[in-house]
Amino acid sequence: MVRLTKKQIQREIIIWRRAALPGIAVLIFVIVARLLGWLQIWEWFAFDTFLRWRPAELTDEKIVIIGINEQDIQSIGNYPIPDQQIAELIRILQKHQPIAIGLDIIKNIPVEPGYTELVDVFQQNKKLVGIEKILPPDPILPPPRLPAAQVGFSDLISDDDGKYRRYLLWTPSDKNPDNPNEAKYSLSVRLAMAYLAAQGINLERGKNDSETMRFAATELPRFLPNSGGYVRANDSGLKILVNFRNGSKPFRVLSLHDIKNGNFKSEWLKGKIALIGVTAPSVPDLFNSSAIASLKLPGQVYGVEFHAHACSQIINAVVEERSLLKSWSDGWEYLWIFVWGFIPIIIGRITQSVWKNYIAVVIVGCCLVGIGYLLILWGWWIPIVPNLLILCVNGLGMSAFAFYQHDQAQKSKIIERQQTIEHAFNIIHNGPLQTLANILRYTHTHRLPQEELTLQLEKLNYEIRAIGEYLKIEALSPDESLRLGSGLKLDLKRPMHELFYEVYTSTLERSDLEYLKNIKVKIRTFDPIDYIYLTLENKQGLCLFLEEALCNVGKHAKGVKNIEATGIEDQGLYTLKIKDNGSGTVFYSESKGTKQLKSIAKNLKGNFKRDFLVPGGTTCEITWKLTKNKTNN
Repeated sequence: MVRLTKKQIQREIIIWRRAALPGIAVLIFVIVARLLGWLQIWEWFAFDTFLRWRPAELTDEKIVIIGINEQDIQSIGNYPIPDQQIAELIRILQKHQPIAIGLDIIKNIPVEPGYTELVDVFQQNKKLVGIEKILPPDPILPPPRLPAAQVGFSDLISDDDGKYRRYLLWTPSDKNPDNPNEAKYSLSVRLAMAYLAAQGINLERGKNDSETMRFAATELPRFLPNSGGYVRANDSGLKILVNFRNGSKPFRVLSLHDIKNGNFKSEWLKGKIALIGVTAPSVPDLFNSSAIASLKLPGQVYGVEFHAHACSQIINAVVEERSLLKSWSDGWEYLWIFVWGFIPIIIGRITQSVWKNYIAVVIVGCCLVGIGYLLILWGWWIPIVPNLLILCVNGLGMSAFAFYQHDQAQKSKIIERQQTIEHAFNIIHNGPLQTLANILRYTHTHRLPQEELTLQLEKLNYEIRAIGEYLKIEALSPDESLRLGSGLKLDLKRPMHELFYEVYTSTLERSDLEYLKNIKVKIRTFDPIDYIYLTLENKQGLCLFLEEALCNVGKHAKGVKNIEATGIEDQGLYTLKIKDNGSGTVFYSESKGTKQLKSIAKNLKGNFKRDFLVPGGTTCEITWKLTKNKTNN
């Protein structure tokens, strides 16, 4: 088992913080986009595609479609089909003892000849189910003298893309919405109820969901506003998602001509559901769908076929346990999306290579599509499009690139570190190692005098220390270092009081400052300042302040013999003071150096003061309050 050290864990946290933030931003954006419904059409497209990809199913023998086609209309020579022809068709079908006959043709007004004959059929045939339309804007009345229990509505509901995926099963009565006995049922539900009742299975209220229908132990999964890829859809009444039967021949289809001329077997109708409708392209009873693989008219299904699919899925769910389409609750769906949002980020961290990442993302994307497809086969519609979007953007873009950039930066640092080590070795080889080799050679071949040996060892000590200082200064970035007028380069990461000492010593040794050469008394003392009170910028300013004040003494303090530089902390205030006893010059106008000193004091939010002493001398000081800097917390 691999154990990570604290340092490794901290490094991983830093990497994830820098590289994972773009991925998390994409995840949040996709979730918001889905909540706003921007991905709805793409999720419908994926849903239809998965349904279309399913294996072909056997023909459902429980439902037979009697499709009045173009040849039938031309043979009759009239459309709408006369009532006499419809009445004759129903009487022939009745002789072959179907369980129920569904008439998916509007028959609310007479189409002579044969209206009286058709009304008689409606009154005598208890297995017949006619249709009405109940949804606005143009409701249509049911056939005359047909009992309400033998009427089902045929209204279909489209989605925003003009395609049909849902089926309305039940809706309250407009006249008495509180009375369930007067509720309206769809044509498919009426036919399914008749078929299942013949097997002793009656319609009941749901147990797990009291607002849906149940046949025996099978509850129809109710469509909700956010079912699957839908967002805030209308869920009035009781709707379900249509699990279309897949295959080139989902149902047996006979024409009006076939029925009249006996071109069929009686067992095809006995104990089955006969569903009469129009299957002629010239009649406007077509509905758009991309969920069925084999359609005579690509992308379009006849209304009678749509009702057959809806009826078939109810019946087969009850008697054959065929899957009904359902979806997860909102909470589970967004948890699923959230989890997948981190998968491309993890891939990017593991692969640490653009091409490896692309390959991994393609493989994982195929797995995701495969999971969605398998679950559709089992009746579950889960989010796929948001996950694929996150996978593509994060896996092929932001997160992978961020991790790759970080990895390249780390490799660059390693190379730079190796070059530094090699550079350091070369310096050591050409300096201290050569000195040491000379000492050893002379020690073996000659008896080296004590004084000479001491001198050589001091030289070696100096060279080693000089290399250490050189490498330390070379490693500093411009923000971490400061070059003084003396040529000395300071490491600003060192404690402040040590920097004061270096500035003081280096400046007083400058040969270009005339009046510093004759100083006899040098006093220096600097109290330490905790690092939490100063930024690198503050340190740089204070070093420049001390250097400028000392330079002013060297340039203007004629006859100076004593100089005192002190840094004292007292009750949260720190005072840096430079005092001399020279005959300094009184500045009647503000020099550039003085402006610089005042600017440094202002940046520290402190006070600058210069006093001229009697009989001679000058004090220059800055006082500021020690306050914690947020950047050092």
